[in-house]
Amino acid sequence: MKNRPLFTEQLAHAWSSQDSMLCVGLDPDPKQFPASIKGKGGAILAFCREIVDATADLVCAFKPQIAYFAAHGAEDQLAQLIDHIHRQHPQVPVILDSKRGDIGSTAQQYAIEAFDRYQADAVTVNPYMGFDSVEPYLKYANKGVIVLCRTSNPGGSDLQFLEVNKKDHTEKELLYQRVARLASSQWNKTGQLGLVVGATFPEEIAKVREIVGEMPLLIPGIGAQGGDIPATVQAGTVPNAPGIGMIINSSRAILYASQDGNFADAARQAAIATRDALRAAKQ
Repeated sequence: MKNRPLFTEQLAHAWSSQDSMLCVGLDPDPKQFPASIKGKGGAILAFCREIVDATADLVCAFKPQIAYFAAHGAEDQLAQLIDHIHRQHPQVPVILDSKRGDIGSTAQQYAIEAFDRYQADAVTVNPYMGFDSVEPYLKYANKGVIVLCRTSNPGGSDLQFLEVNKKDHTEKELLYQRVARLASSQWNKTGQLGLVVGATFPEEIAKVREIVGEMPLLIPGIGAQGGDIPATVQAGTVPNAPGIGMIINSSRAILYASQDGNFADAARQAAIATRDALRAAKQ
């Protein structure tokens, strides 16, 4: 499905029309599939497609994690899944969670992978190697590029909390704050950049929001990782514009709400509960 709208336009429409900040992460683990599809050919596609169809009217985005497909040789099923979402649920953007991070011609190949092979609407990238590891993705001017900033895992503080000098050397900032500042200014040449900021650190979400203004934040960490929904929404809210600016992801808590034959219905109920909790928190 070529010629999709700008990623930020897709998000704005989804936030409004779906009245949802929920993103469902698609992390298929065959060991947790219900017996009715476990071990069958195309099981990963079948499982994810049922989850998608059961929740598409409740979300602002889907986020397939590429490792869960590649580990099982299911890259073609990933491509078919994204095509299914685009054809059956065109109002929902797809964020390919691959966290690629390399320079020059290699980054260019990763961009081809995300946007030409898989036709994703956005991709997550690791900025550790600097702007030249992000720049090749910007050649796709309508696509979203979501940069790791303050991640939800405990080890993120090992590097992201290091102090660095500001350019004018007048004061210091933390490395994740430098990433936020660069991504929201000189790196954002297409206007389609976003940042990953984990729900497990609401104080840092608030600091990032202050730096980046209305830039979209992909926020993992609620659900199975235990991020607090009211604290997350309060920290990430765009001033005077509740309900926009956040793509708040839940994966396992929705995907595996049941391991029985009713797994899709159970996923829908879990998604409704999460969406409604996010709505309540923005009031």
